[in-house]
Amino acid sequence: MTKLVNYTYDELEIGQTATYVRQVTERDIQLFAAVSGDTNPVHLDAEYAATTQFGERIAHGMLTGALVSAALALNLPGPGSIYLGQSLKFRSPVLIDDELTIQLEVTEKNDRRQQVTIACTVLNQHGKKVATGEATAMPPKEKLIIDKPDEPIVRVE
Repeated sequence: MTKLVNYTYDELEIGQTATYVRQVTERDIQLFAAVSGDTNPVHLDAEYAATTQFGERIAHGMLTGALVSAALALNLPGPGSIYLGQSLKFRSPVLIDDELTIQLEVTEKNDRRQQVTIACTVLNQHGKKVATGEATAMPPKEKLIIDKPDEPIVRVE
C-alpha cells in the first residue's frame, strides 16, 4: 500500500517543491458535475460545446482547483494540513483525458501564524500552463506516515 508522508511547519523550507500528476477523465467531469451541481453544457454537452470558443467539451475550472487541493493534502504539506485559501487564474482550458501536473513550491513561511504560502502551477501533458496561483496552508503539528486510503468507488448514471 502507498504511504502518505507529511511535512510539519518546522520541516518546510522556502523553495521546497512537490508535484502531483492526475489525468482528467470523462468520469471525473461527470462526478464533478454531480457533486458541484455545475451542469454547464460546455462541460457535459458535446454538441453545444462544439459551438463555443473551445470547440469541444472542457473540464470545470474548479476541478483543476480541486486537484491543487489534492496536491496540497497528499504531498505538500500533506496529511493533517489545513487548506486556508487559494488564488487561481485559469490560463487555458483543460480537455478530457489531459494529464495535469500540479507543481507546488513553498514561497513564504509565517512564523507567527505557523502558515506557509505555496506557489501553484498546473501544466498539461504538453507543458502548457492551464492554471497558476498561490495557496495558503497551515502545516500539521505532528509528523504522519500513514497508508493512503483507496479512492471511493462511485457509479455515475
